[in-house]
Amino acid sequence: MILPVVAFGHPTLRKVCVPITKDYPNLSEIISNMWETMYHTNGVGLAAPQINQTIRLFIVDTVQIVEGADVDEKEDFKDEKPIKKVFINPEIIELAGDDWKYNEGCLSIPKVREDVMRAEEVTLKYQDENFDCHTETFDRITARVILHEFDHIEGKLFIDYLNPLKKRMIKSKLDDISKGRVRVDYRMLFPKK
Repeated sequence: MILPVVAFGHPTLRKVCVPITKDYPNLSEIISNMWETMYHTNGVGLAAPQINQTIRLFIVDTVQIVEGADVDEKEDFKDEKPIKKVFINPEIIELAGDDWKYNEGCLSIPKVREDVMRAEEVTLKYQDENFDCHTETFDRITARVILHEFDHIEGKLFIDYLNPLKKRMIKSKLDDISKGRVRVDYRMLFPKK
C-alpha cells in the first residue's frame, strides 16, 4: 500500500525514534508498504518517521542512483556498490574519510534541494528484516543516503545542516510545505492546522 509521506513541520519528523523487536506489530507489512511508497515517490531511501512511525527503521535502494547516473556522474559512481537493504535499530559505529558536498533533497521537503557536507564513509551496526545482526561499512553515495535516513530516525533533517543565511532563504518554501501549499505527485500528510 502506498502511504502518505509526512511533510515538513509535522512533529513526527522531529522525534527520536524507538528501537523495535522482531514481534513489532505488522512489521513485514510496514516494510512492504515503505518499499512501495518509496518507489512510487521515486525516492532512494525512506525512514519510518516519513510514514508517521516513530520506530528505528529505514530502507535504502541506491541501485537507481548508480545505474541511472547520467554521463557526467557515471565517472563519479564507477566504484560504487549499490545496495537495497532494510536497516532496523541501526547504530553508527564510525564516520571516516573526508566530508564531501552533495546536493540533497527529501521526500518530506519537496522542491527544496541544498548542498550538504557529510562523511565519505560510515560503519553501521544494524539488523535486517529477519533481525539478523550486521556490521558493515558503506561509502560515497550509499553512505550519504544511509546518513540522511539515519538522521530521520534521530529527528534531524538535511536542512539542519544549512547555515543561517540559507535557512532564511528557504523559509517561505518550508512554510508553504508545512501549510500544504506544495504540489507533488504523491500523497502527503501535513501538520494539523
